[in-house]
Amino acid sequence: MADGDLRTPDGPAHKAVLEGPDIRRALTRIAHEILERTKGGDDVVLLGIQTRGVTLARRLAAQLEHVEGRRVPWGSIDVTMYRDDLRMKPARALGRTEPPPEGVDDRIVVLVDDVLFSGRTVRAALDALNDLGRPRAVQLAVLVDRGHREVPIRADYVGKNLPTSMRETVRVLLAENDARDAVVLGPADGPRAGTREGGSLRFPASVPAPGAAGRTASRDEEGDRR
Repeated sequence: MADGDLRTPDGPAHKAVLEGPDIRRALTRIAHEILERTKGGDDVVLLGIQTRGVTLARRLAAQLEHVEGRRVPWGSIDVTMYRDDLRMKPARALGRTEPPPEGVDDRIVVLVDDVLFSGRTVRAALDALNDLGRPRAVQLAVLVDRGHREVPIRADYVGKNLPTSMRETVRVLLAENDARDAVVLGPADGPRAGTREGGSLRFPASVPAPGAAGRTASRDEEGDRR
């Protein structure tokens, strides 16, 4: 089995289409694009969408600070209570919404997420953002855009455009959450699995997902994708 493959005992391989160095290069490029488009990023605030969007926002903030030599405000935003499928899904744990002390009023807010699929999570994030304040502008940065939009949402910054079918899932693994950096493409786990944002890489009960031991299941592992 190739190093870039993940295989479950009763399923086919899941292919890693991006590895750690690819993700680092993609985030570096996104950071430079943000600085160019916002003319130095003086008024930029990064808000990561729970869960892995928060990790990516933290990394982007570090990249921006490295280039500009000053701190870039960042925080987190949870969209659970703003989702349009809230009544159709099982109960789930709420994430934390923690805007930076600078707030979002009259700022250029860059929402950050791992996978853009239907666009429904981003739509929910825009609703959640309205309760935090009134930004001057809102932009969107994603590590992976896999297409198949259901609402008119488009990312301003994209690490990787990844053409997929509805019979495939995309999973982003990050070292802080999963002990490994990778973007993994694999077969969907059900007839409608591909309709969820990003999909989920499912493992049998006897095989824990990477980094899953000892922590609460995230949106991804609960099958709640964007």
